[in-house]
Amino acid sequence: MARSTREARERRHDRLRKKVNGTTERPRLNVFRSLEHIYAQVIDDTVGHTIASASTLDAEVKKAIGKKGKPKLEEAKIVGQIVAARAKEKGVSAVVFDRGGNIYHGRVKALAEGAREGGLDF
Repeated sequence: MARSTREARERRHDRLRKKVNGTTERPRLNVFRSLEHIYAQVIDDTVGHTIASASTLDAEVKKAIGKKGKPKLEEAKIVGQIVAARAKEKGVSAVVFDRGGNIYHGRVKALAEGAREGGLDF
């Protein structure tokens, strides 16, 4: 039976989440990628709270991107840098990376590299 791309990604994500859990010392950096935008959250799974988040819809990110916009890879890198800065403000320096069932390539990889440049360790 053929699966849709979405169903396949959700199955990969479920499989990944069995192994990846965020703790208070090392929360989970979750990535969601839609066709137009990319979202990142730093989540403490022990209490179920989002510590920091950023997306291409945030005012700070839009300001960094500019009116004309940038290629999606550059936008993802900026989102990674901003979520890292916000997490560092809250005292988080190390995270576990949750790619959300997506392949570690393209925008997901750019976001991870941006977060590393922003000072997060994973």
